[in-house]
Amino acid sequence: MIFMQNDKLRNVAIIAHVDHGKTTLVDEMLKQGGIYRENQATVDRVMDSGDLERERGITILAKNTAVHYKDTKINIVDTPGHADFGGEVERILKMVNGVILLVDAAEGPMPQTRFVLSRALELGHRVIVVVNKIDRPDQRVHEVVDEVLELLLDLDATDEQLDSPMLFCSGRQGTASYSPDAPGTDLTPLFDTILDYIPAPEADESAPFQMLVSSIDYNEFVGRIAVGRIERGVIKQNDEIAVCNFHAPDAAPQKAKATAIYQFDGLAKVPAAEATAGNIIAMSGIGDITIGDTICAPSAIEPIEFVKISAPTMEMTFSVNDSPFAGREGKYVTSRQLRERLFRETLKDVSLRVTEVENSTDSFNVAGRGEMSLSILMETMRREGYEFQVSPPRVLFQEIDGKKCEPIERLVVDVPADCVGSVIEAIGKRKGDMLDMTPVGDRMKVQFLVPSRGLFGYRNEFLTATKGEGIMASVFEEYAPMKGEIARRNTGSLVAFETGEAVTYGLFNAQERGALFIGAGTPVYAGMIVGECPKQEDISVNVCKKKQLTNMRASGSDEALRLVPPRQMSLEQDLEFLADDELLECTPENLRLRKRILDHSARMREASKKK
Repeated sequence: MIFMQNDKLRNVAIIAHVDHGKTTLVDEMLKQGGIYRENQATVDRVMDSGDLERERGITILAKNTAVHYKDTKINIVDTPGHADFGGEVERILKMVNGVILLVDAAEGPMPQTRFVLSRALELGHRVIVVVNKIDRPDQRVHEVVDEVLELLLDLDATDEQLDSPMLFCSGRQGTASYSPDAPGTDLTPLFDTILDYIPAPEADESAPFQMLVSSIDYNEFVGRIAVGRIERGVIKQNDEIAVCNFHAPDAAPQKAKATAIYQFDGLAKVPAAEATAGNIIAMSGIGDITIGDTICAPSAIEPIEFVKISAPTMEMTFSVNDSPFAGREGKYVTSRQLRERLFRETLKDVSLRVTEVENSTDSFNVAGRGEMSLSILMETMRREGYEFQVSPPRVLFQEIDGKKCEPIERLVVDVPADCVGSVIEAIGKRKGDMLDMTPVGDRMKVQFLVPSRGLFGYRNEFLTATKGEGIMASVFEEYAPMKGEIARRNTGSLVAFETGEAVTYGLFNAQERGALFIGAGTPVYAGMIVGECPKQEDISVNVCKKKQLTNMRASGSDEALRLVPPRQMSLEQDLEFLADDELLECTPENLRLRKRILDHSARMREASKKK
């Protein structure tokens, strides 16, 4: 085999914890890499192309781009920082020869920093450490440098990896420098370091073609587009190819044709007549290609081993909406449409698992990496016009050495020093163990190991306890033996007693019982949840009750009734609120909480059976 280094090419991934500035830095690299025309109008965080990504300010799917610097092409992959999309990061690292690790100059290394760095070190990648946001007023650059070195030691980095180059950047201003005390003027130090330190891809161009599919793009016109790095050989347009998979050795290879080949240049996919080893390309023309498949020349069918995707840790049941308001607002409401949509999502998202529920034709169990990934799927489906209902999230247990084990998360909280006591107490009630506590200025950084189910519904309580100033982040750590019972929710629900429209008089009487979620004029049905009761019991309230008028009393003679504004809840807050006997009805226009059994007397009978 003749290994040639393609010196005019570099493949790097940008990895970091959520919100440490990956996408903003890529923006500046594109601007300074000459991708835009002089006067071209640009948007911020151009790589976050999805509506949800732009609204939430997070990256959900990894994106490929490329810039040119000193006649070298640098392929850059922008990866998600959220733990729920960790499946994306693991595969992307197979495509590159080195990584840029971004660390916030104030927050320092966080749980996801640890997770993505450990994956990169395992693959033996070279790491360029970039301390970002050095223009923050609360930056503590020198301490963060020590924390990164400690993390590298902790993760058993090799001597070469410990000697990784360190740069100091401000992604927003587009500057980089070799020293924390001398601010830079542009990103030249970063580009130079990539060329000097990240190795060029080694590949044998004379061998038969072979490429591992690391990511999937989807397009309505051409269907699925396979993205990956060519391991060896050359591919030309319309070449015959074969598709095989390492984990399915008995399956017959699928024959196909490379109808179109694209290379990445800036933000565009540029059609190419041929591509050589070491390049990251996209290829269309293969029907049901999936992540982990190997595309190779028919003369040499050799699948490449692939990182097994980490198993999902939690699941929810999606089912057809059967509430009295079903079918009023959605465009897609049948079980066939719901099944097609959920299975189509598994084509794009490899960490998702969809199975049909036994003894039911219209329910599907959807398992994923976390609440965040499942709520984003639900929000995407709502916007597409789907109507469905979901159960409360539940963790997936595993049997290990005859013991029932549950997923444990590493949780890091960064809170004002005077709030740390209430947070430790709350996590203790949720069966969490504290690992260590470090003061950072006038704040405290505390690490815990907590069962995943202990974190359901905790975010709201956490924000209240820290007066909205706390930051919490968690990442899956391991499976460990069950930790015993955890109380889910210490409040009850206010349940509508009859179907109709909520009126001020009925709501005024109901608001004495608890906090309301709806205002006057909202359509309700019997069994729908209209508020929260401070006691640990459900109370039926009649929010449709009108005032009885007699000839003695005119309608306007009483004083005006004052209603407390209803509490507006987001999709995530609704999921956190759900008790075990409740469901969330999702339609394109509304989110409604409801009881699983809508009829009041049937619900009472069920409750008395349980007692």
